[in-house]
Amino acid sequence: MSRFTNLLFATLLLAACSQADPAPERGEPPLAGASIGGDFTLVGETGKPVSFSDFDGKYRTIYFGYTFCPDVCPTDNQRAMAGLKRFEKNNPALGAKVQPLFVSVDPERDTPAVLTEFTDAFHPRLIGMTGSKEQLDKVTSEFAVFYSKGEETENGGYLMDHSNQTYLFGPDGEPLALLPTADGPEAVAAELAKWVR
Repeated sequence: MSRFTNLLFATLLLAACSQADPAPERGEPPLAGASIGGDFTLVGETGKPVSFSDFDGKYRTIYFGYTFCPDVCPTDNQRAMAGLKRFEKNNPALGAKVQPLFVSVDPERDTPAVLTEFTDAFHPRLIGMTGSKEQLDKVTSEFAVFYSKGEETENGGYLMDHSNQTYLFGPDGEPLALLPTADGPEAVAAELAKWVR
């Protein structure tokens, strides 16, 4: 899948979500009832298994990307985590109920040590994880995320094409909303304030 196709798919996904009337502040979340998500187990930053269900009872943000990403992943994660920090500052008790997660779709390069360095740069509670291609294929399918490895350069480098939405899930693992990272940290904090109770 080309980068253009990936961007088009992500744009259509976001457009489809924004065509509906805006959800009232305490109304139904935009992704309520969507067939997105499910439990999974991958390898975390410590090298030990981490499961989505480990955080049952907490709200979860989740982003799929990779640490060697030259622009999109660092930007999206910076905005999402800055928004979470803002939300935590304004609502410490509610902010503590949100567990941020980062899933790398580049297990060849994203070792536990590399993941730790990346996630620590954005938020002290952001947890990174990855797995085999087979595991990632299953998880990304369940979370309506696509990714593919680009062509290698002469020196062996490569890019990963991937969708770049940041999901918010509820305490029971139910999909709630997409965080508006493109609109900056304030918009992310405002979206969290709508749904985290």
